[in-house]
Amino acid sequence: MVEDSKLRERIAEIIGRPRNVTHDEIEWVMNQLRSKGYTVKQRKARHGHLWSISMGSECVRFIVNVHNPGSKQVKQYSVADFADAMMKLGWYD
Repeated sequence: MVEDSKLRERIAEIIGRPRNVTHDEIEWVMNQLRSKGYTVKQRKARHGHLWSISMGSECVRFIVNVHNPGSKQVKQYSVADFADAMMKLGWYD
């Protein structure tokens, strides 16, 4: 399990460069949050993945879309949705 400060740094680094972010990077963050007691669910969508993360009664959902099926890079608006979710959960200021 990664320390909270390191996880916050990694989240900020991902959000700070909305281009060239891969789905694997976001998945890594979600796995770290799962190990911290969050309920994390992932569902395959038509052009990406729908994430749901909750702790207690608060649930945050966001979708991560890829540029094209052959690319692992996610669209910039997906990084913005990821940032909103992390802000709501208190992991990003």
